[in-house]
Amino acid sequence: MKKVFLLIACAGFVVFSCATPEKAMTKKADDTTQVSDSIRITDEDGYDIIIFEPGFTAWLVGNARPRQYYSKQFLSTRNNVYVTEWNLRVIQPSRYDPSLYQQQIDFRSNVDYGYEVNYQLYYYFVYFQQKYNQRLGVFPARL
Repeated sequence: MKKVFLLIACAGFVVFSCATPEKAMTKKADDTTQVSDSIRITDEDGYDIIIFEPGFTAWLVGNARPRQYYSKQFLSTRNNVYVTEWNLRVIQPSRYDPSLYQQQIDFRSNVDYGYEVNYQLYYYFVYFQQKYNQRLGVFPARL
């Protein structure tokens, strides 16, 4: 079973990595766990996203559109744009704040990460752009 973990730390630290089956979590599909100011989602396709960002949980509850408002294709397309721009900023620390863009994201456009992972990642990018006054794409960060 494939696993993808996304860690977003206090200043926008983002990492995708594959875990081996022996590290697999025993969560059921579409399980959402919230611990303090972090969210963990296990998608039906076996991918996890973990977001650690002060204020994100409260912001998500109060600002995100309901699930299924956007299609999975819309979310995936936007995430690909955001991830590409994010990764470009990581490799240019003299041009972009390295405390915001600390590590590249290994997000593959040919992998189906499922709806929940794309939903959470999309809204993290919207939150990040609003909180840190950044613009990661040619379109504004919209809810």
